[in-house]
Amino acid sequence: MRISDIQRCEVRAGRLVEWTFSKATIAAAAALPPDPRPPAYIQESHIRTARLVREDGLFVPTWLGTAFDLPGRADLDALEQALRGWTLRHETLRSGFRWVGDDMHRFTLRGNDVSLQREVIGDFVDTETLTRYLQDRFDVAADALGWPNIIYAAIVRDESTSVYMAFDHTNVDAYSLQRIPDEIHELYVAGVMGRPLSGAPARSYVDFCQQERTDADGIDDTHVIVARWREFIGRCDGRLPEFPVDLGLRPGDPLPTQKLVCEPLVDAEAAAAFEAHCRPYGGSLVGILAATSLIVQELGGQPVYRTVVPFHTRLKSAWSDSVGWYVGGAPIEVPAARDFHGALETVRAELRANRSLARIPLARVLRLLGRDFRPNSPDMYSIVSYVDARLIPGAAHWAEQRAYGLIRVSYGDQVCVWVNRLHEGLWFACRYPDTDVAYKNVRRYVEGLRDLIVSVSARDRVLAPEWEFS
Repeated sequence: MRISDIQRCEVRAGRLVEWTFSKATIAAAAALPPDPRPPAYIQESHIRTARLVREDGLFVPTWLGTAFDLPGRADLDALEQALRGWTLRHETLRSGFRWVGDDMHRFTLRGNDVSLQREVIGDFVDTETLTRYLQDRFDVAADALGWPNIIYAAIVRDESTSVYMAFDHTNVDAYSLQRIPDEIHELYVAGVMGRPLSGAPARSYVDFCQQERTDADGIDDTHVIVARWREFIGRCDGRLPEFPVDLGLRPGDPLPTQKLVCEPLVDAEAAAAFEAHCRPYGGSLVGILAATSLIVQELGGQPVYRTVVPFHTRLKSAWSDSVGWYVGGAPIEVPAARDFHGALETVRAELRANRSLARIPLARVLRLLGRDFRPNSPDMYSIVSYVDARLIPGAAHWAEQRAYGLIRVSYGDQVCVWVNRLHEGLWFACRYPDTDVAYKNVRRYVEGLRDLIVSVSARDRVLAPEWEFS
């Protein structure tokens, strides 16, 4: 799925309709007793950071979402039925948290207590006004510190209906978002045709949170994973790694606003050639990280490229259909290499040695290390993520559906990169601090990555002497 922000996802004029949890549902939630299942460490860390940033006087929206089209003027009753059915399928969407002192307590609604309230907002003829309204509305309705923190919307036209769904990050990850268009379409068509849906409900992310937390709480500061992280952070001068190029930021500066670049990187033919070239080393993920190490070492001059690689934690197929935030991180270190193949070999070895570290949530590791990293920023560290999304159900229809994964670009001092392989090629997105220096270096990184991928079919090509940036 193409990753974008609300400004670049082809918003078109039409009649705007919204769905939120009904007043009855909110009242039922207020009366619920605590659910003994705890938040995941990643959920707790996200919400605590949001609260600290808010207490410092800065509102930092961090919602995620998706946008896609249904054909024609949608049957709103059938669409509402589909949205409610999908919400009931995934337990995390009807679960939230309350503060009791400094502790977070979960509550979870029963399916029978969940109903949606539909509201026709009005007709929009100006797309800029509509886009601004959607962003402002999602900022409030999908706030990390509020509940409910999900909202659904549709822009209805005669020729098509655009569906928008926004969530606080505690509810979803990128894989969850990419499954949504196919699931909603399936539910919607079933409602229009008047036929029931078969299949078991998805496994609960809330149950996963309890299982993962139990496992994480079973280790102490002598565990090998904690020791490996301690050594890695020590080699990062006691910090988690940042993107190792000049971003035009100074220590002590206020948290900067961010910008987004999103664009096609290479076409399907070049993506396939790159994958074939990198397959002996583990595939395109290894290739993207190896290429990044070469480029940023040239741009930033650092002798070692260090980063935390995101990995999904859906280690059992039972969780494959589940909506939730199933993400962990593994550290890697890539010393400066003479050529691309040397970098490939190092990245492959690092991933093999360290991927298992993603099994324990980093927030738990940091707690055991006695460290609290960057509580004033929504990003603990910079990332470079690669996902081959072509096998996700419905991926072949994303282009015709105008499907996007949405991220809210607001504030942050890190660089976060996502490279997705789609049927039409590789799609690149990057969120970075809004400074002239960061813009220039991110553009150099993008162009360097594109050039390397296109040229990689020349096997055993020595790259290092040829890198020139201006």
